[in-house]
Amino acid sequence: MKKSNKLILIKSVHTLVWLFFNVVIFYLLFAAITYKIDKLIWISIGLIVLEGIVLLIFKMFCPLTIIARKYSDSTKENFDIFLPNWLAKYNKLIYTSIFVIALIILLIQKILSS
Repeated sequence: MKKSNKLILIKSVHTLVWLFFNVVIFYLLFAAITYKIDKLIWISIGLIVLEGIVLLIFKMFCPLTIIARKYSDSTKENFDIFLPNWLAKYNKLIYTSIFVIALIILLIQKILSS
């Protein structure tokens, strides 16, 4: 397989993983807002925490980014994923903020329902 094809494959997989975590994080936000506490909310939190642990292990880089680096010398933020450059650049900040907001809403909902 050519180097460029390998990069496209990695970018595609990375984008699919990113989409999966979008569904997870927005489900968490929706469930927190509607106070729909079920198994899925705990699974969502667990998946996001697991993703955070993986990022910590790899020094705040996705393992797919590290693999993609072998096939690209690009300095763009989105060299490894099919996202606009600005979103790739601020991805961790945006989604960590949404996660924290969802947790705060969940905590407030819990306090108010007690």
